[in-house]
Amino acid sequence: MDTRHMRFFMALAETLHFGRAAERMNMSQPPFSRQIAMIERTLGVKLFERNSRNVALTPAGKHFMEDCRNVLGQFEDACRDVRLVASGMKGELRFGFMMHAAHSVVPELVQLYAKARPDVRLVLDERTPTEIDEMLVAGTLDAAVTFDCGYAPHLQTVLLARERLRIIMREDHPLATVGQIYPEKLREEKVIAAPAATAPALRSAINSYFSAKGIVPHVVLEPRLQHTIIQLVAKGLGVALIPVSLCTGMGTGLISRTLTDAPQLDVVLRAPMTTKNPAVSAFMEIGKSIQRTSL
Repeated sequence: MDTRHMRFFMALAETLHFGRAAERMNMSQPPFSRQIAMIERTLGVKLFERNSRNVALTPAGKHFMEDCRNVLGQFEDACRDVRLVASGMKGELRFGFMMHAAHSVVPELVQLYAKARPDVRLVLDERTPTEIDEMLVAGTLDAAVTFDCGYAPHLQTVLLARERLRIIMREDHPLATVGQIYPEKLREEKVIAAPAATAPALRSAINSYFSAKGIVPHVVLEPRLQHTIIQLVAKGLGVALIPVSLCTGMGTGLISRTLTDAPQLDVVLRAPMTTKNPAVSAFMEIGKSIQRTSL
C-alpha cells in the first residue's frame, strides 16, 4: 500500500460510483475495479458493499477513509513544506548577536525578517563577539550581528552601521560637567573595559584611542558583558567607553559624554559563505535594507 492506492480508494469512497471514480483517476473502469479489489485483498478487509446498483462503505471502509484523508493531508503538507524549506520560506535560522546590538539594529532586523518570512523560526542567541566568531566557523550559528574584526573570506558580510563610542561616568564625577572629553583628560582615570579575548574589536578601538595620544589606559576591571561594565561604573569603580546605543536607559546616577575624535566600530551582519541554509539569503538582504551611516 502506498499513497497511490490510497488515492484510488478515496476516489471511490468519495464518489461511491466506479465510473466517476475511475474518471477522476484518469483510467477506464475495469483496471480501476481491479485496483480496488487488490487493495481489499492486500488489507484482508472488505471496504465496500456493492451490487449492480449501489456502492456503500463498510464500517471498516468508513474508518479507513478518515485515516486515508489524514495521511494524504499530512503527505501533501510534507511535500509543500519541503519545497518551502528548500526555497527559504520555511524552516529555522539560528541568529546570534552581541548584547548591545539588541539596543540598536537587532529589533528592526528581527521584525522585518519575521514579517517577510513568518514560517521561518528564528532562534535567537545572545553572545559575546568572540563566541559569535567561533560559532559561525563551527556552523552552530547561521548568521550573526557582531563587530567587524577585519577581512574574513569565509564569511559574507553586510555593514549595518558605524557606531561611535561614548564615555560613561557617575553624575558626581569631576568630568561630568565637561561637554566634550579629550583623551588627555582620561590619563589618570580608572577604566573598565571588556577584555580583548571577549570583544577584540571593541578593546582594540579603546586601546587605539588612548595610544594615539601616547596614553596607556589604566584598566582596573575587565568584565565580559557591557551591562556589567555599566553597573560597575554606577558603583564609582571607574569610567568606561561603550557603544552609543547603550547610553540610553542606563539608569539614574549615570551620564554619558561625547569623546573628541570618538572611535567608531563597524557593526556587521555575517554568515558563512558555505551556508546550506536557504533561509539565510533573505536575512542578509534585509540586513542590506537597514544599513545606516552611523549610530
